[in-house]
Amino acid sequence: MIRRRTLAALPLVALAAPALAQGAGPIRLIVPAPPGGPTDILARLTGERAAVTLGQPVVVDNRAGAGGVIGAEATTRSAPDGLTIMVGHNQTHASNQSMMARLPFHVVEGFTPIAKMGTVHHATVVPASSRAKTMAELQAMGRNGGRVTYASSQAGSASHVISETFVRRSGMDATHVPYRGAAPAATDTVAGVVDFYTSTFPTVAALIRDGRLRALQVGAPARLADFPELPTAAEAGVPYMAVDAWFGLFAPAGLPAAMAERLSRAFLGALEEAEVKRRLAAAGFTLDPMGPEAFGAFQRAEVARWAEMVALTGVKLED
Repeated sequence: MIRRRTLAALPLVALAAPALAQGAGPIRLIVPAPPGGPTDILARLTGERAAVTLGQPVVVDNRAGAGGVIGAEATTRSAPDGLTIMVGHNQTHASNQSMMARLPFHVVEGFTPIAKMGTVHHATVVPASSRAKTMAELQAMGRNGGRVTYASSQAGSASHVISETFVRRSGMDATHVPYRGAAPAATDTVAGVVDFYTSTFPTVAALIRDGRLRALQVGAPARLADFPELPTAAEAGVPYMAVDAWFGLFAPAGLPAAMAERLSRAFLGALEEAEVKRRLAAAGFTLDPMGPEAFGAFQRAEVARWAEMVALTGVKLED
């Protein structure tokens, strides 16, 4: 038996190995992030089930670094034969286009969209001791001579851009405090080192539930069943903060439409399984599947949306 830590150390992990269809090979599923995060969880859960449907092994290849560019570039350099695909997200396939001056590919033209699979909402939180109980009160703290600080999981991240958009639109005086990851940003928000933090909801949900953080808005289309008292971004008067972290499948540009449809059906079919739904919900995902054509239109709209936010905030990534 191979121990779990040995598996975690392997760069490539075969999720399933049914009998291969004639002439077919294993599918490499590139994850532009380290093992254990939401992108990796989504890839492994859906890849395992899709492998059975496709009759081909799906092998996860973690290619982390450079804001997802390393994994995305590896995908663009692969043949469009259906044997290399990747799980991309709002940074790799939308915001990087505006935030990086020398991106080695175009986030739309360099890829074939296959399927949108899920989203994770963002929420704005303050320390439990904060006097801000609404987004309007938080805005007031940074106006008329007041000054606030806000955390982000890293400079150039979605949490940075969304918060800076709020600051600019509100006319606040605020200082950005970047961290090396979501967990330390949340920890310092709890401690009151910073005044607010816009985070992916799963990162802060437990801290909200046990009273160590107060949530002021969540960027969901409707109130969350487990947090019915938490207003949506629209209800809180900041509809522009309803910016999801979304995740989907991409292949290199030029993938034949029939192959894209086949892969889309297999991976979206995996989302229909009860155990996959349960485990992704536990990881904070909202499932909102789209096929290739709809996902392509969605991605193009997101590229334009992020370009507007980046132009407003001036946030850039070093590349």
